[in-house]
Amino acid sequence: MNRRDFLKTAATVAALAPLANFAGKLEAAESKGGTVGPKVTRRRYRNTDMTMPLLGFGLMRLPQKDGKVDYPTAEKMVELAMNAGCNYFDTAYMYHGGESEKFVGQVLSKYPRESYYLTSKMPIVMMRSEADNERIFKEQLARTRAGYFDFYFLHWLNEKHWEMAQRFKTLEFMKRMQKEGKIRRLGFSFHGEPETLKKIAETYPWDMVQIQLNYLDWELCRSKEQYELLTKLGIPVSVMEPLKGGTLVKLTPEAKKVFEKANPEVSTASWGLRYVASLPNVQVVLSGMSAVEHMQDNIRTFAPLKPLSDAERKVIAEALAAYRKSGAVPCTACRYCSPCPVGVDIPRNLALLNQVKGGLQLFHAKLVYDAMNEDERASSCVGCGACLKKCPQGIAIPSLMKQIAREFR
Repeated sequence: MNRRDFLKTAATVAALAPLANFAGKLEAAESKGGTVGPKVTRRRYRNTDMTMPLLGFGLMRLPQKDGKVDYPTAEKMVELAMNAGCNYFDTAYMYHGGESEKFVGQVLSKYPRESYYLTSKMPIVMMRSEADNERIFKEQLARTRAGYFDFYFLHWLNEKHWEMAQRFKTLEFMKRMQKEGKIRRLGFSFHGEPETLKKIAETYPWDMVQIQLNYLDWELCRSKEQYELLTKLGIPVSVMEPLKGGTLVKLTPEAKKVFEKANPEVSTASWGLRYVASLPNVQVVLSGMSAVEHMQDNIRTFAPLKPLSDAERKVIAEALAAYRKSGAVPCTACRYCSPCPVGVDIPRNLALLNQVKGGLQLFHAKLVYDAMNEDERASSCVGCGACLKKCPQGIAIPSLMKQIAREFR
């Protein structure tokens, strides 16, 4: 995004900021007796009177104790969220082995149903037949005790899972549930390439789509292309992994120093959250919080949201450059090695390796690797050595491609 686009984005978000005080019936604090306190910024949903909090509580990383969900701590976090107007909750059938949806049923059922938004998802990857649509959906309604889902997504779509969803007629089933009032709005969560996203997004007038988006993946995982595609189609975006599973909180000492120098009063996490929330077509930013302190810090960030300034965006770019420089492989993404004679995306593969070395879970990195076109993956490297003559860092690229291929096999 260039400077002009960013300033336009910031102006758009600033214009929407007054919605933080929107007095709708879904103001969670009012439903709890009018508790006074800071309220997170809300953003209008399309051209309706409905507003949603920019900060959403992702229930995939609930606090744990003795290997199980720590209900007292997690319930305290829900209370803090509701009092701050953070009343959007995102769960799924497989989160915490099903315990996440049960947590919703036990804790959120204590609040008036109209006081919160609830999203869950159909686990396409776990389905074996068309009959699983109804079986799983009924189980989710029973677990959550919600009566209906405000948003309901096809979960974890990519090329393969979309084909499965079509074979099992899952979208048709979801439409029927929508007619019966058990689903209000339809969408999907996505892990794949923009080309596949475009194909799926154009098949139906989706109400919202959830994508992985953060300042590290903006180029690396083509999140920019995905965001711009959905924006062009007029589909609101739900953001997952705004902090890349904690990677953008840990970072490296050099990268952290950049943020601390710019503003020692705020957390490293706040920079990543504000980055995605400053994009005008982002409807909600999901944060998988696992401690009360996470919730408190995120509420401070969003109550109210202050869109990034041009100077702050430069700080993020500087921190990102420091992070890449300190990686396991000294790749600066200069792309002098490109194009590869056989089509391997060398900088992207090296960036994935660095992320794994920097603490990113292999599972999350492999999602990106598997979604790449086959000829772009490290496994397609033929060891011709053409890249060796071009790399200003002197990186042993062919041997690293073999390493990466083994890592993600």
